[in-house]
Amino acid sequence: MRIASFNINGIKARLPRVTEWLEETRPDVACFQEIKCQDPNFPADAFGAIGYKSIWHGQKSFNGVAILARETEPVEIQRGLPGDDEDEQARYLEAEVGGIRIVCIYLPNGNPQPGPKFEYKLSWMQRLRSRMASIWAEEIPAIVLGDFNVIPEDKDVWLPKAMADDALMQPESRDAYARLLHDGWTDAIDRLNPRGGVWTYWDYQAGAWQRDHGFRIDHALLSPECADRLLAVGVDRTYRGREKASDHAPIWVELQA
Repeated sequence: MRIASFNINGIKARLPRVTEWLEETRPDVACFQEIKCQDPNFPADAFGAIGYKSIWHGQKSFNGVAILARETEPVEIQRGLPGDDEDEQARYLEAEVGGIRIVCIYLPNGNPQPGPKFEYKLSWMQRLRSRMASIWAEEIPAIVLGDFNVIPEDKDVWLPKAMADDALMQPESRDAYARLLHDGWTDAIDRLNPRGGVWTYWDYQAGAWQRDHGFRIDHALLSPECADRLLAVGVDRTYRGREKASDHAPIWVELQA
């Protein structure tokens, strides 16, 4: 079973690239972040035409997440991250697909830091940890994947000093991410690439893609029930180099059926 994640950076601008990727790679489940559209404008019919059924949680111009499943209906479990009734940002969607709990997240960026956006990021991560603990307690196969906006270690960035002041690399951000791993979740990409050097994001500016000046902020965290079934992981990095590409590349996890 292949479960993938892709920060698409706007469904309207990127629909041809996204459908192209789905048709060429055929993941069983695909999680999208930054769909950047309101719910009525999500192109579910376009995905249905190529065999994918969808659920989504949209927001005008910003954020937005979606879960697609090939030839089966994702069963929605939770829309929006619990813990703050005033938080209206569309960053969290949870569903059941094929006996696996799929959690699609778009974690706040947190820049500029310090400041309210960084505080929101850390608060969001605390709430995420709480929700993940609840899922853990169910003792079910689960995977939390998406754009975490955290560079976990120096080995996950082309040049650590280039990102030293960014919210993605602050000690508080890294510590909050590490706590998820200490709770028992497995970072799938890191597990099979322990030396690092795997990038999932390249900025549009300063020739970052052409120079391979990237870093890893898209992650897939596995519960023990899924970690025991891990066969392979990968980054579909060639899609970053195509015309009108997202600044992220898709990631995927292969689990034993």
